[in-house]
Amino acid sequence: MYRIISGRWKAKKIAAPRNFDVRPTTDFAKEALFSILENKYDMQSIAVLDLFAGIGSISLEFASRGCQDVTSVELNPKHTAFINTTAAELDMAQQINVQRGDTFDWLKKFRNKKSFEIVFSDAPFEMEESKYYEMISLILNNKYVKENGILIVEHQSRMKFNHPNLIDTRKYGNVSFSFFESIKEEKNIIE
Repeated sequence: MYRIISGRWKAKKIAAPRNFDVRPTTDFAKEALFSILENKYDMQSIAVLDLFAGIGSISLEFASRGCQDVTSVELNPKHTAFINTTAAELDMAQQINVQRGDTFDWLKKFRNKKSFEIVFSDAPFEMEESKYYEMISLILNNKYVKENGILIVEHQSRMKFNHPNLIDTRKYGNVSFSFFESIKEEKNIIE
């Protein structure tokens, strides 16, 4: 079970079926993350990509706060059905576009199609470190993050990233959020 922290559905508890193997972001960590994001972005005017969406904890939080353009990518069909059903019950179906598929395949298929202010990834903690770097490269090298946007990777605190686009890491117990800026396009200056 998790709850929506703020917005239209503040304090709404969401209970997933017991047989779902999920690890929703803790309320404490989610509250801290959204405090950071709301100081930088107007939630009503941004596009969000939620990778490894699980049962939609982050997607529903963005939608509750007024985000009108949330794309959720999740492989498990039971989880995608749960996100769709929950979004419909909370009158968020128009805000959340659920895409069923493997995150890596999805990122390869849709490269350079759409950019987002916020890309959030909550990959399984047991994913190999090399796969984290592959995912970060796929996202940053294919213009998924707008120039003023950010990639946020949720991961175990013991993992430390060494990446040129890493700008900050915030630790909340055994969970950390690492923030990556978009790759700046070099402008050709003619003199």
